[in-house]
Amino acid sequence: MIHIEGKDDKMVANNLEPLYLTHPGEVIKDELEYRGISQRRLANEIGVPASQLNEVLNAKRPLNTEMALLIEKALGIDAAPLLSLQMKYNILSVKRNKSFLNRLKDISQIAAAL
Repeated sequence: MIHIEGKDDKMVANNLEPLYLTHPGEVIKDELEYRGISQRRLANEIGVPASQLNEVLNAKRPLNTEMALLIEKALGIDAAPLLSLQMKYNILSVKRNKSFLNRLKDISQIAAAL
């Protein structure tokens, strides 16, 4: 855990994780619905297959940098927060994977020896 000055890592509020993971595709999908833009129209505008965009919007495929920048250009939604949300989604997904957590337990902390 990284220590940030003024942040007490032992406080529960500083270590809360969301119960439900939010994929950036959900945010984009909500925005499209609000604006009345179809997935197919956005896919055509940004030059990607509609099936690929649909997989991102339905959290079946991660949002990559290229797609985020295409969406930023088409919709005016900043790519950086979307990519940050994807990273958080990835990390929390892995943290909830029991077999991966078991692997982590088996790894010794070599940095402590330095």
